[in-house]
Amino acid sequence: MYVDIALMMSFLGVAILLTLMPGPDILFVIAQSLSQNRKAGIATALGLCSGLIVHIAAATLGVSALIYQSALAFAIVKYAGAAYLLYLAWQSLKESGEGLTLGNQKTLEYKALYKKGIVMNLLNPKVSLFFLALLPQFVNSSLGHVPLQMFILGIIFLVQALVIFTVVSIFAEKLRNVLLTNQLIAKRIHLIKGMLLGLIAVQIAFSKK
Repeated sequence: MYVDIALMMSFLGVAILLTLMPGPDILFVIAQSLSQNRKAGIATALGLCSGLIVHIAAATLGVSALIYQSALAFAIVKYAGAAYLLYLAWQSLKESGEGLTLGNQKTLEYKALYKKGIVMNLLNPKVSLFFLALLPQFVNSSLGHVPLQMFILGIIFLVQALVIFTVVSIFAEKLRNVLLTNQLIAKRIHLIKGMLLGLIAVQIAFSKK
């Protein structure tokens, strides 16, 4: 047995609470679901969780520690991520006057949203540092295979995050449908999305190690 079941269940509880906190990832999923639909949110969530695989591997192999030790590397990745999100926010703000309807016929590029999710996650160095700090606390060194234990815990985090993001996408779409009954709000959906993306960019830009 490579994992401690008691520690694993404790980790799952902590992971769920942390995933539900209003951080960059969940806000990004909400923004896409509000502005488009639940499929857009789920596509984004799949991208974010795909990016998590890289962070989990980095924490397991010790690459995250190298990023933590290099102030320059941390700053470059952090500000690149913030700049990318500000660009997405600017795109949304440009579309803020278009408005939306329940029957929006615009083709949704789910593959593009998936890629955006990956890029956004990879350009947030705090995720790797988060795993570097969290995973070792739930490892039972007496069982050996510490890197493998960390990787298994990381995959557990990924799966529960994908489930939660999917549920959040569904509820965000329901909220969107309610909001769209108000014409004033309907015309401001892209503005709301842009503001959310801007908030995420600020969170990342001003994050510290």
